Amino acid sequence: MSNTVFRRRTALLSATVAAAASLALTACGTSTDTGAKSTPTVVAENSSTATPKGNTGGTRTDAGTGAAASGTDASVTSKSGSGSTTAKGSTGSKGSTSSIVTCTGANTKVTAQTVSRPLNHLLLTVKNTGSKTCYLYGYPALRFTDAQSVPPVDEDTQPQAVTTLRPGQSGYAGVLLSAADGSGSGGYTAKTLSVIFQNRALDFVGSGVKVALPGKGVYIDSSLTTTYWLTNPSDALN
Repeated sequence: MSNTVFRRRTALLSATVAAAASLALTACGTSTDTGAKSTPTVVAENSSTATPKGNTGGTRTDAGTGAAASGTDASVTSKSGSGSTTAKGSTGSKGSTSSIVTCTGANTKVTAQTVSRPLNHLLLTVKNTGSKTCYLYGYPALRFTDAQSVPPVDEDTQPQAVTTLRPGQSGYAGVLLSAADGSGSGGYTAKTLSVIFQNRALDFVGSGVKVALPGKGVYIDSSLTTTYWLTNPSDALN
């Protein structure tokens, strides 16, 4: 091979190597620049994306809402419960039972009058002057002037049910003052009278209601007896 040909090949090889090296350097530089530019962008996007998710806190927001909802439900339940309890207490407990009270001197007017038949009898009348129906329990305890004890009741006159007075209605009791045949003892003229009512337990309550006696008083002896409270004056006198 001539020296001229060898030189040409050597020069061509050198040029090829130089060109290849230049291309390699160019490609390497581009890759480095692209990496340097794109890496911060990706980190920034990740940071930006991660931050809103963390702050939004889907789980935390739901948990907060859930707690609030739970609190609201508890409050509503409590109100509903108390309301229901209040309604039942005021309506169910009291209802019709509280509309009937015990007859006393505070809600009645008591009067006394003598009758021509039967002899030696006094008729007591109790009128309901209140606004509610009242129970007239048992029989009256009678305290006449200077009486040592209240007179006994005639058990044969006990009614089958408690005498009940609606507003404006009256109940009655008959009082045998003295024996018609004079068989009674310890007789005298009483000028004052107090009538004492019984309660549901059939206890006599209070000091009684003062009742005006007709005329100058009534004559009483050991025969003094009363009936139970009744709804009919004729039954009270018979």
